[in-house]
Amino acid sequence: MNATDVRKVKKLAGRLGVRDSDIFRFAVKSALARLGPLNDPEMHGRSLVPVFVEWGSELLRFFDIDAARLEAIINDGVVDSERRVDRDDIALLALTGTQEPYAALKLSQLDKRVERGAEQSTRELAEGLRQYLYAKYLYQNGSQMPAAQLREPVRLAVPEHPKVVEA
Repeated sequence: MNATDVRKVKKLAGRLGVRDSDIFRFAVKSALARLGPLNDPEMHGRSLVPVFVEWGSELLRFFDIDAARLEAIINDGVVDSERRVDRDDIALLALTGTQEPYAALKLSQLDKRVERGAEQSTRELAEGLRQYLYAKYLYQNGSQMPAAQLREPVRLAVPEHPKVVEA
């Protein structure tokens, strides 16, 4: 941390009416929660995709993680080949942290569903990457769940009551 970071922490603490240490505690707990799957020694391969999709570029830049190290983090310990994340996809994740135009081109090569190009904004690239990797590694049979299904309320049938309850 540098002096500017300390000033920002103090300003934030003052505005919220809390101590500086509360800001640090919040930041650490938030980061640990979002990076939680990396703490679990049983989490490997496709189970780690959400961590790197959501935190990817920020995490990779801050810790200077290259594609080889990222592959080791994600795929080490993966026995089942269906749980592994492809090298091309790991390279794509690594590129989003450093070379966004090239990452956009590589994404367009890997995901033919939507035409993409080098002039894609950072937000569009992140969203395209998220959709591609989630569809490939997290949704069943490699196909993305329709957006309408994602927005529908979950309906639970309660055995002792004949009606359907919305959650």
